[in-house]
Amino acid sequence: MIPQLSERQRELLQEWMPAAEVVTDHSWGLVGTAVLELHLDGERYIAKAGDASDGHIAREIRAHREWLAPWTARGRAPRLVNADEEAKLLLTQFLPGVLVQGTEQEWDPDVYRQAGELLAAFHAQVAVPDGTHEARENQRSLAYLDKKHTIAPELTERLRSEIESWPTPVALLVPTHGDWQPRNWLIDRGTVGIIDFGRADLRPAVTDFARLAVQQFTTDPALEPAFFAGYGSDPRDPATWHRIQLREAINTTVWAHQVGDKPFEAQGHRMLAAALRE
Repeated sequence: MIPQLSERQRELLQEWMPAAEVVTDHSWGLVGTAVLELHLDGERYIAKAGDASDGHIAREIRAHREWLAPWTARGRAPRLVNADEEAKLLLTQFLPGVLVQGTEQEWDPDVYRQAGELLAAFHAQVAVPDGTHEARENQRSLAYLDKKHTIAPELTERLRSEIESWPTPVALLVPTHGDWQPRNWLIDRGTVGIIDFGRADLRPAVTDFARLAVQQFTTDPALEPAFFAGYGSDPRDPATWHRIQLREAINTTVWAHQVGDKPFEAQGHRMLAAALRE
């Protein structure tokens, strides 16, 4: 009935919602995650299921269980209904709205003010000092450069050299979304909601600014001040921000090449160019 799910995932969905009807497949197709909309008794739900190689569902389940309360309490994120981390399956209520990306609201400063306000509440929940985070992230980016990618060889060596020269200060980690941009924001009658928590993790807060900084903020100069007006301040310091921008650029470029996402890979190259200019 639902061929993209494993047998165990189908069994769990049948157990959780035996009379539910699958009405829409919202899966992206780039990675092995199925995203299905279900209807039951006039209510709408979203089931997310990962394949054997999936590394995102566990993060999404953790985000729902530990960090989403500031948003779900206001109806700004979907509520968790059920989850099974071992089976890589979660079920949430459906959050109404349309994706901001690709609509006129993508260029509405009030959307960015709301997004900044929501993100500030998310980041404010907990802060954990970590003396090993910077070294781990450096090694992660160096490992990405060992994979197959389209970064020029001479630039690859330049990046390796710079990363190996960086200091590794203690980092303050907070809950982060990990993919904070309009493709994961919904708009419903003027109100912004948030979806997709598969990259949620404890990181420095400023990592959540990286994608906006090389996309919408560079296109419309009114959006960045609106965002930080909602957030409350701009906490970026130049040295930390440069390291984060360069890591994000490397990881985006290589990951997108691995999964065959050409537009996202092109964005990664633009991020590299921007980070190196700064």
